[in-house]
Order: sequence, then structure tokens, then C-alpha cells
Amino acid sequence: MVASLTQNSGVSASHRGLFTPSSLRVCAATVMDNSDPDITFDENGVSNWYHEFHRQKALRPDGAERDRLLAESIAKIKAAGQGNKYDCLLGLSGGVDSSYMAWLAKQWGLRPLVLHFDNGWNDELAVANIETIVKKLDFRLETFVMNWPEFRDLQRAFFKASVLDLDIPTDHMIFGALHKIADQHNIRYILSGNNFATEWLLPPAWYASKFDLTNLEAIHAKFGEVPLKHLPKLGVWQQLYYRRVKAIEDVKILDLVPYSKTAAKQFLIDELGWRDYGGKHYEQVFTRFYQGYILPLRYGIDKRKAHLSNLILNGEITREQALAELQQPTDDPDRQQQDKHYVAKKLGWTDEEFEAILAQPPVPHEAFGSDAAQRKLADLTIRLLQPFAKIGRRLMGIGK
Repeated sequence: MVASLTQNSGVSASHRGLFTPSSLRVCAATVMDNSDPDITFDENGVSNWYHEFHRQKALRPDGAERDRLLAESIAKIKAAGQGNKYDCLLGLSGGVDSSYMAWLAKQWGLRPLVLHFDNGWNDELAVANIETIVKKLDFRLETFVMNWPEFRDLQRAFFKASVLDLDIPTDHMIFGALHKIADQHNIRYILSGNNFATEWLLPPAWYASKFDLTNLEAIHAKFGEVPLKHLPKLGVWQQLYYRRVKAIEDVKILDLVPYSKTAAKQFLIDELGWRDYGGKHYEQVFTRFYQGYILPLRYGIDKRKAHLSNLILNGEITREQALAELQQPTDDPDRQQQDKHYVAKKLGWTDEEFEAILAQPPVPHEAFGSDAAQRKLADLTIRLLQPFAKIGRRLMGIGK
């Protein structure tokens, strides 16, 4: 979930989603095309994404080795939770991945505290799914409600900055909230719904670093109006604290089971009364509008191409099915117009003001700086303190 401190998530400004090709060239094996400016094709017209997926898949554990890792993960989660009310934390959005992960946790006898992140943009159907899941699985639900004036001001600042990744405020604070609540409840393990089977493929040019607090705060410093005093930030030093001091770990549990999103969705519908809300990440009104309207309109980015290609590579759908899906609009056009008006009003703009903001020329995230220097300093700190880390955790009673 949390990006590596040494990860270089930046790309050049010219490749930060600011490129729309005059003509599309589509991969012969997936539905990825050169709306990803970094895509390459072999002599057969097959993209680098196809080859890289299979290269990485071959390196991943499977069969008996995957079963062994799953058993080890469950055992260490249960051991760490002895004497505590909960042995893990599970973020539940009402989507397929997190809902299925909740069901798995129940089957494995885990005792998760279920956390829902409320940033003011929840779709009613997703909320209904959450209530259904926790009731049927008999889990305790805790809701982390964002400070709306602060969060609204941060989202407004990102629009005013005219940067690509308008989902950063939400994504950053979701994981900040998960770590904050895990720390409060002395929970060592956070179950992550991120998975290779259905979420691996996403071009770097289509998003920006979710945990670059330097970039986030610089954007807000220039365009914000409300001080950010209560938001659960998760920058370099917060990550270092949660990982190295509190020994909180993310467990990508869906990577340790045979996972099919298509099968998981049908199972949830049949067994738990889960209801489909539409596209990927459409459980939030803002994200639904951002991915389905703003990205295609301003940047020529249709994230369905990545999501569908991942399902093709995972053997869940055919390329023909994906191409047929891409012939459909990203969302119901009437609902998109309703969402557009709703987002504008909720963020405090008239329809005309919002149109003017969306018409601004795009600005690369790099124009507002990055946390690169902090990441280098943090990595140096880790190397210097590594010999003392094990002793420190033992003294604090949070690890061996």
C-alpha cells in the first residue's frame, strides 16, 4: 500500500499525463495503447505491458509456495494480535477487492477492525455494501470521517493547481487514516486489497506519487485557504515512524490466494448480497467523475484500458470483450452531468467557475517540488539506525 521510501515515482513533466497521441496504436495482446506515452511495441505489435506482466508473474510464488506464505502470514497476524481485541486492520470501501478480502478474513478466523474512510464523497450503494458486509460477517466497523472544511480546501487547491492527479488527497489520506487507526489500536498488520492479478497495470504517466507530502503541501500552500491541522498525513517521515518504530506492516493478502475479480464479484453477489456499483473505484462520486470524465476529457486517459488489460492478462476476459467494453461510454452521460454539477457545488463553485477551472492548461506536479531529498535522507537514516532497530522494537514490546 505505502510506496517504498526508495521508490522513484516521478517521471518527466512531458510524460506526466500531458500527452495525447494524434493516432492510437493498440497492443495486439491487450487493449493498452499509446495514450500511455511510455508504451513500446515489439515486432508483432505486442506491448511491453504484456511481456512485463508475464515476466513478473513467473517470479511470483504459486501453488504450494503461495499456500505456505499464506499460512505464515495468517499465523504471524494471529500471533501479533494475542491479547489484543483485534489482530489486524481492514480498510473497507464497499468495492470488490476489500469486500472479498473481508470474507476471506472471516474464513481464516482473523479478528479485523474494519475501517471505512469517509471523505464526504461516498456513493450510497457503496455505503449499503459496507453495512451488508460487516453485518453478515459480524465485524466491528469504525468510520474515519475527514475534517470536511480542510479536505474540501485541499481538493480545491489541487483543482486550482491544474495538476493531473486529483485523487491524491483521497488516496494519501486513506492510507494515512489506516496507519493512524492501526497505531491507536496497537494493531501491527493492515490487510491490503492491492493485488497483482487485477491492479498491477497502471502507467506511471497516468498518476503522480500518492505519498509525496512535500508536493501535496506545496500545492496547498500556494492555492489553499484553510490550515491543514487534522488530516492524517503520510509522508516520508510518517511512513518511517509507522514502519520502523511501530512496526506496522501491510499484507497484500489477495496476492496469496488464486484471485479473480470476476469470480469474486459474483460470489459476493450470490453469498453476501453485495450490489455492483459500476466501474472500478466508482464507489466514490468524486473518483467516478474524475476517472470517467476529467481524465478522458483533459488528458486522453481512459483508465479502463489499464484495468481491462489487467483482466485480460489474468485470463478473466478476452481482448474482444475488453474492446467491446471500451466502445461504451466511461459512465452514463446523464449521471456524469449530474456528478459534474454536484462536484462543482460541493467544492463551492458555480458551474461556470468549474468549467473555467477545468479549461486551465495542465501543470505538471513537478512544478511544485517533490520529497526526493527527504527520501534520500530517510534512506540514510534507515541504514544508520538499522543495527539498533531490532533492540529498540524489543524494548518497546512491538516485535522480535
